[in-house]
Amino acid sequence: MMEDRIRTTYRKALNMALREAMQRDQRVFLMGEDVGRYGGSFAVSKGLLDEFGEERVRDTPLSESGFVGAGIGAALNGMLPIVEIMTCNFSLLALDQILNNAATLRYMSGGQLSVPLVIRMASGAGLQLAGQHSHSFEGWYANIPGIRVVTPATLEDARGMLWTALMDPDPVIIFENMPLYNLEGELAADAGPVDIDRALVRRSGEEITLVTYGGSLHKTLQAAERLGDEGVSAEVIDLRTLRPLDMATVLSSLEKTHRLVVVDEGWKSGSLAAEVMARVMEQAFYELDAPIERVCSVEVPMPYARHLEQAAIPQVDAICAAALRTVKRHV
Repeated sequence: MMEDRIRTTYRKALNMALREAMQRDQRVFLMGEDVGRYGGSFAVSKGLLDEFGEERVRDTPLSESGFVGAGIGAALNGMLPIVEIMTCNFSLLALDQILNNAATLRYMSGGQLSVPLVIRMASGAGLQLAGQHSHSFEGWYANIPGIRVVTPATLEDARGMLWTALMDPDPVIIFENMPLYNLEGELAADAGPVDIDRALVRRSGEEITLVTYGGSLHKTLQAAERLGDEGVSAEVIDLRTLRPLDMATVLSSLEKTHRLVVVDEGWKSGSLAAEVMARVMEQAFYELDAPIERVCSVEVPMPYARHLEQAAIPQVDAICAAALRTVKRHV
């Protein structure tokens, strides 16, 4: 029997996840800027205020440090808060709370305190929101011990990662790539929580491994399709969780393909891509038949003009070119 499937969007899948979490546990509540009456800056929380009321869907002042701190306090006192930060650029205003409090309290209390806090934030470029709203700080946050960083790139992960994150006794940051909000597709009607411990092979291949996450996944899959048309069999790995990294899946693929390209919307210097490359060099250097390539964003503040914005972030052509260079080095 075929499973029932529904046609939906990434945005609506996130909304379903929020609604289900609030229905399942009275301790779950949502707060952030414009999450209530406005329905969320990206319409993710639309309808939740009417259903759950102002106690559980709380509009906050424009003070990221203040409401993230309130979320930490609520988590310490047994609640399961979901804090929405409008874009990851604004999360820097709460970095002290995230780094010095949420991430450290378990360690500084000798394991006596848990902070089951989920922070959702939008990231990524492609909507012409310029340099103060469009960057990708996933790699920055993946540098912080004490938190988990997840990057849902599919409808299933948008629907399923939230509840799993809420069940984690430590803070979890969910990065939602802004151009994905309008992504359409089919989702199982009974879709539910998903594993957030492992990367997934999104496309099998034999000659080269393409590793990516978040908004770059779909471009990387398009690149793999195009490479296939040119006779190059590419495997695509979606990291999904950036801290802790599931390197076992990456290394298993590399044992088969012996070539690697990492696609990362962050800046190249000090990037998540650099960390993946370093771990491969430490753990699997002799599996490589060619130097590793990476495709990252140009190291400039994100431009507003659409043609410059598109030129600044990884695109299918650049991914294909990197892959072909890697394969040809071996020929």
